[in-house]
Amino acid sequence: MQFRSMVLVALCSIAPSAAFAADTYPARPVRMIVAYPPGGGTDIVGRMMAQKLTETLGQNVVIDNRGGATGNIGTELAARANPDGYTLLMGNVAPNAINVSLFKKLPYDPVKDFAPVSLVAITPNILVVNPTVAVKSVKDLIALAKAKPGVLNFPSAGIGSSSHLAGELLKILAKIDMVHVPYKGGGPALIDTISGQMQVMFATMPAAMPHVKSGKVRPVAVTTEKRSQTLPELPTIAETVKGYEASTWYGLLAPAGTAPAIVTRLHHDIVKILAATDTREKLGAQGFEPVGNAPAEFGAYIKSEIVKWGRVIREAGIKAE
Repeated sequence: MQFRSMVLVALCSIAPSAAFAADTYPARPVRMIVAYPPGGGTDIVGRMMAQKLTETLGQNVVIDNRGGATGNIGTELAARANPDGYTLLMGNVAPNAINVSLFKKLPYDPVKDFAPVSLVAITPNILVVNPTVAVKSVKDLIALAKAKPGVLNFPSAGIGSSSHLAGELLKILAKIDMVHVPYKGGGPALIDTISGQMQVMFATMPAAMPHVKSGKVRPVAVTTEKRSQTLPELPTIAETVKGYEASTWYGLLAPAGTAPAIVTRLHHDIVKILAATDTREKLGAQGFEPVGNAPAEFGAYIKSEIVKWGRVIREAGIKAE
């Protein structure tokens, strides 16, 4: 009886302390890990959300860039952090959905080690071609690839990148043969597409837009399920190839075990931020489309992305370098 009483006292003391922690959160600055160097899409979205969360939370939200290993280093750091709400992760499709199938051993579990807060934004890749290539539609590209199998080259930001997998998904669904050429980044890959050394690229919208406007590359379609708000006149690949969808996405996560009340607070603030006109305009100007869904929805989306890209990686025989 004495032991049971001690346990009950202990349990009663834990519950109020957890509730108190959630009620007083945040009491000090919050760190938001970005698993990439400054300047990329994840960093841009992360800094925008950090600035806005600083205003809503009343505490500084500080970006901590921890790049390396295709996002694995920073993502592992977030997974191992104390689940007290003071370390968050601006996640990305690669470390949070693709890498689990790309690497033989991942130092974290993208599902079990995180508490999803909200999908923040998505950005389509744009299927672009060098203007000398006789392709103005997805139908044209498929016809050309079938007429000349193995002749068209498509570069990417690297093996397993969104620009790589977007191309492999089209190859699988359209049953065409194009040659993948991995680069060490999206910038050099796009430069060689502009110069004509490469013919076709699934470029990120923020990177491609200036060259689309200048006419250095010809836009053919977007890779998202729905047409882009930035280029509504551009069709989706899915309008020609049923079932095609390839988005680069960014979402806020906390370490697993973070108090539900803290997750709820963060989710509420993110949704409020994304509903603001200035936020939507700033994101839209750079090719990002705001989302702001519920934690359960974001968690289900991550699981579906893991399944989809795992299938593509297996069927294409992709292996990390």
